[in-house]
Amino acid sequence: MTRLLVLHGPNLNMLGVREPGLYGSSSLEAINTRLEAVAHAAGVTLECRQSNAEHDLVDAIQQAPAHGVDGIIINPAAFTHTSVALRDALLAVGLPFIEVHLSNIHAREAFRQHSYLSDIATGVIAGLGPMGYELALTALLETIERN
Repeated sequence: MTRLLVLHGPNLNMLGVREPGLYGSSSLEAINTRLEAVAHAAGVTLECRQSNAEHDLVDAIQQAPAHGVDGIIINPAAFTHTSVALRDALLAVGLPFIEVHLSNIHAREAFRQHSYLSDIATGVIAGLGPMGYELALTALLETIERN
């Protein structure tokens, strides 16, 4: 059975409350619940984790292969623009991953338009709101099947 890890970065625990005009009104719990339903229907085991701490996300990535994870969906949030540590961890484990952003980071402030992960990601989905996670799941499953 395919096993995927979904990682949510800092402040995503505030979804639905934090800037709903930009990030939407869905809570992180609602996003995870919907994603888990889609994964279950596809016969996929899914683990969702959120942390405001960079080292927790790095640890989860490093432990992924030992836990039988086949691929990662990650919304690194603010760490997108700052974290060489996340980049290095993702390179070290060599798992396919999709980078997801609720908002279109390319239409935002200049500092948000650079990602330390995009050039090593299997794909990037930005600006489609919560649906981006579902699209990432579909794309990641197809990538894993091809390989």
